[in-house]
Amino acid sequence: MKSKIMENLTDIEVLIDNAFGKRGSIERDAIEERAELFVVVEMLKEARKEAKLTQEQLAQRIGAKKSYISRVEKGKADIQLSTLFRLVEKGFGKKLNLTFG
Repeated sequence: MKSKIMENLTDIEVLIDNAFGKRGSIERDAIEERAELFVVVEMLKEARKEAKLTQEQLAQRIGAKKSYISRVEKGKADIQLSTLFRLVEKGFGKKLNLTFG
C-alpha cells in the first residue's frame, strides 16, 4: 500500500521530459549536449587546479594561448579531440580514457 507521499511523487524522467522535451527531441538534445559540455569543462578546470597550473602555464605546456584556455574553461570554444588529448596528457600529465556507453 502506497503512502500519500509516495502517490504524489513524480518520476524524475517525467519532470525532465516536461521541462526539456522528450528524449530525441531537438530541444532535449541541445540541453543534454550543453550539460555534457559543462561536465567536461568542469573536469578540465578541476584538473588544472589540481595540477596547480595557471591558464597561462597550461597554455604554454600545450602550445596554445591563454585566451584559448579561458574560452575552453568558459565553454565558449569547441575542443578538437587532438586538443583534448594534449590538454590531458601534455598539460596535466595524465592519460585520457574514453568510454562509450
